[in-house]
Amino acid sequence: MAAEPGSPLVKGILLQLGGPLQSWGEHSDFTDRDTQAHPTRSGLIGMIASALGIPRDQAAVLPEGHQGTPTAFGRLTQLRFTVRYDRPGTRLRDFHTVGGGYPAHRTVPTAKGGRRTAGMTTIVTHRTYLSDAVFTVAVTAPDEPELTTECAQALTSPRWPLHLGRRSCPPAAPFLLRTDSPDPVQELLTMPLARLRPGSRRLGDEDPTQTTESGPATVPVRFTADTPFPAGFSPSTSPRTSVSTLNDEPVRLASRDRVYRSRPAYATNCPLPEELCAGLGLAYLDRLDTYLHPSQHERSVR
Repeated sequence: MAAEPGSPLVKGILLQLGGPLQSWGEHSDFTDRDTQAHPTRSGLIGMIASALGIPRDQAAVLPEGHQGTPTAFGRLTQLRFTVRYDRPGTRLRDFHTVGGGYPAHRTVPTAKGGRRTAGMTTIVTHRTYLSDAVFTVAVTAPDEPELTTECAQALTSPRWPLHLGRRSCPPAAPFLLRTDSPDPVQELLTMPLARLRPGSRRLGDEDPTQTTESGPATVPVRFTADTPFPAGFSPSTSPRTSVSTLNDEPVRLASRDRVYRSRPAYATNCPLPEELCAGLGLAYLDRLDTYLHPSQHERSVR
């Protein structure tokens, strides 16, 4: 989270998670795969573990026997994530079938060691995705600042492919926005938003000077975090910060032995200047590039 006034800044990483599809399950089972409305801790930690090359059989917070120092995977639980909803996307529900059309000896096995009988060989599974969603994520490690440096290096050149909750959901570009932001949580309040201005019907309709009678126009933006928002996060943040519980703190992520525990989740709405709405496509990429590399654009203007 952002540092309190007068305290050292908490450096970290800024990621953008966007793509055709993403899915962040919290209580999925085989036949019904859900998704949260935002990236989960287990999903984000798992993605960074993949970048670091931590195999599934070593994805446990503590070594076998649950004694000793935390593992390489366990260190990742020190990471803190603050998520900004650039675009919440829309929910897409898909279904898959398993086992249909096969001969008897290849149908879905049962728990007793047999096979499903005729007329019961097909299993239908439902899978939920977020379509056209974009999130900007601040990654910090207040108790171990060097950890974000290691994660940034891994995300720059990942050991294994990265995905947004499921392997079928690769991230789109841009992905890694900053590797050494001096205060990534506060930067979420100033970085361009990947969305159209309210009322815009097409690219290029945005008016950066639009105001209301009470001052510059604003847009409500949703934020979630795994620790409480600091008092100085934003003067205009809604005082009604909601707190819920999610079962997404990873303990073990082995292929057939996945264990999670519950943790508090914090959410709030913050009105940001409407001029941060940078549009979509090339219009947004141009605004983002100007924001991330201001010196280069100043030289080009000269």
